[in-house]
Amino acid sequence: MSWLVVAGFLIFFVGAMASIALHEIGHLVPAKYFGVKVTQYMVGFGPTMWSRRRGDTEYGFKWIPMGGYIRMIGMLPPRPSDAPNRLRSGSTGPWQNLIENARQVSLEEIRPGDEDRVFYRKPWWQKLIIMSGGPAMNFVLAFLLFAIVLMGFGIQVSKPVVASVSRCVITVAEQAKGQKCDPRHPATPAVAAGLKAGDKIVSVGGRSVATWEEATTLIRAHGAGRVAIGVERAGGPVTLTANLIAQDRPSLDDPTKTERVGFLGVSPTVVVERQGPGVVVVQMWEFTKRTAVALTRIPERLVGVWQAAFGGAERDLNSPVSIVGAGRIGGEIAASSAPTENKIAALIQLLAGVNLAIGLFNLIPLMPLDGGQIAGALWEGLKRGYARVRRHPMPGYVDIAKALPLTYAMALVLLVMGTLLLYADIVNPIRLNG
Repeated sequence: MSWLVVAGFLIFFVGAMASIALHEIGHLVPAKYFGVKVTQYMVGFGPTMWSRRRGDTEYGFKWIPMGGYIRMIGMLPPRPSDAPNRLRSGSTGPWQNLIENARQVSLEEIRPGDEDRVFYRKPWWQKLIIMSGGPAMNFVLAFLLFAIVLMGFGIQVSKPVVASVSRCVITVAEQAKGQKCDPRHPATPAVAAGLKAGDKIVSVGGRSVATWEEATTLIRAHGAGRVAIGVERAGGPVTLTANLIAQDRPSLDDPTKTERVGFLGVSPTVVVERQGPGVVVVQMWEFTKRTAVALTRIPERLVGVWQAAFGGAERDLNSPVSIVGAGRIGGEIAASSAPTENKIAALIQLLAGVNLAIGLFNLIPLMPLDGGQIAGALWEGLKRGYARVRRHPMPGYVDIAKALPLTYAMALVLLVMGTLLLYADIVNPIRLNG
């Protein structure tokens, strides 16, 4: 294994661990600010590798680097009947026993003088801020990392300047087979119209265009037929007439699908340009939408991961990965033949994408994810707001302990999913270079 692969893996791994540590700081800082007692701040799981105590909190690292957590006292509220000097009623159901045992463990953490430092007694909006702090930290990190790439390194931008003119019309199926031009293939509309490399497209069908995206959108939407193409050539304006043809081309929205569109036969000039803050915001929103859609497709993608892990099927480039799989991708990026600046930008963008995915995944409204507690806080705020408006007695705290059976089921699902991804990333990892 190349030392560059190892270096890329380690660089990504350290970045991922830093992201996890900062995620937990996103919870820790508001928790301490609002007076919640935090007994542990840990990066990783399992046995403790190293720790130090500062005040009420033990800070440290665990041996299994697959996440992190902070431990706040009083996460689960007592039952309404758990008043002083009142006997507890017995429970016979297995789920009820599970809930009550967890509740008792939570309450045993509370020491004399800690009554006002428990999580469950805080106002709903403080709980919301505390539990949203972790995902919010990931979103901030993703935004900053994307900003470094877009504003510092720049991204490839297609300009409406012709880089090359395709000589003949080849179908998508023929391209997939590596078909080259031969006498039986007709010339492209661009060749027939007289377009040349270096021509700057300024209008299509009489409509001005300033970007390649605008030009190609108008060409595709036009379909088959004659259209005027305005270009700048050697500093002067030239109007050419192209007889577009209709052809099946990859969809701009989903490259795995094809659609019948107008075809000209030119490729744009691609340059690297640094972007402004506005572009960062737009791109962040686009990345967020795509990541959210990808998360909804995880169950479907896991079928492919299973087939790749145990059936030898080819691993889909878009399949989910564990931290090991993402690290291997980082290693491949570092070992690639791309310029060093491009490799650094790609590693930063990979880490930005991981932060975005972590932030969105944790917003799923199911415990033990942060979204479960966020949903509980919002429900409590809604109930109390309704009671205030209706002048009803103020309801008690939302009892998230009742969701513990679902929590344990979800934790089991996450464990199985994580194990499957880890195994697949070892035996049949995603390979960027085939």
